[in-house]
Amino acid sequence: MEGTVDGFRYGAVTPVAAYLMACLGGALGLRCIVRSLINNTESWKPGWLALGAASIGCGIWTMHFIAMIGFHVEETRIGYHVGLTVLSLAVAIVVVGIGVFIVGYRGTRGSLALAGVVTGLGVAAMHYLGMAALRLNGRIAYDPFTVALSVLIAIAASTAALWAAVTIRGFLASLGASLVMGVAVSGMHYTAMASVSVHVHSTTSSWAGDTPTSLLLPMLIGPVIFLLLAGVVVMFDPLLVLGDGDWNRTAKPQTPVTRPTAGRSWSRN
Repeated sequence: MEGTVDGFRYGAVTPVAAYLMACLGGALGLRCIVRSLINNTESWKPGWLALGAASIGCGIWTMHFIAMIGFHVEETRIGYHVGLTVLSLAVAIVVVGIGVFIVGYRGTRGSLALAGVVTGLGVAAMHYLGMAALRLNGRIAYDPFTVALSVLIAIAASTAALWAAVTIRGFLASLGASLVMGVAVSGMHYTAMASVSVHVHSTTSSWAGDTPTSLLLPMLIGPVIFLLLAGVVVMFDPLLVLGDGDWNRTAKPQTPVTRPTAGRSWSRN
C-alpha cells in the first residue's frame, strides 16, 4: 500500500526554523574559517577550524531534524533509531571537518574542489543516514535521479560555502554568504525528501515507540546550545566582526613621526 507522505505537517514553521538553523551554523562556521586564515602561523588555527567544522555540522544536522519534525506519513506512526540519529551527527561533523581542514591548510583551487566534494558527500551521508534512522510500519523507497540531484546540490553548496570562507573577509559579506548557504542546504534537504515514497505494510501500525517530537526535540537541545556558545565565542573575538580595512589597519605597526628641533630630534607617537 502506498503511503501518503507530507513533509510540511506544521506548515511553514519547520522549514523556516530549519533554514534559520542552517544559516546560523553556516555563519558561525564561515567566520571561524575566516578567523583561522587571518594568521596562518598562529597556534589557534586548528581550534578555529575545528570550531568552524563543528558549527557547520551541527547547523546542517539540526536543520535536517527540525525539518523532519514536519515529516508525516498518514497511514503509520514514525519513530527514530537513537544510535543512527546520533551517528549521523558525528558523520556530519567529522566529514565536514575533513573538508574544512583541507581548505584551511592548503587553500588552492584543487584543494577547494576536493574539499567541496568531501564536504558535500558528508552532508549527503548525514541526510541519508538520518533517513535510515527512521522507524515506521513500511518501506522507504527513493527515486535515483532525485537522489543524485540532491547529492550534486550538496556538493555545489559545500564548494560555494568553502569558497566564500577563503575569499570573503567582510562581516556583512559573510553574513550574506551564510544566507545563501542556508538556502542551498535546505534546498538539498527538500530535494532529497522529494525522492521519498513509503510503501506501508498494513494500515495498522504495530510500532509503539516515541513520537518524532518527543524524541527529536530533546536531542536537538545539545547541538542548539553548542551553536549558541559558538556564537558567543565569535561575538567576543574582535577580529571576527571587523572588515578587511580594519584588519589591515590593525596589522600595520604604528611608526613614530620625527621632527627636527634646535639641532636635535624628538619623536611623538
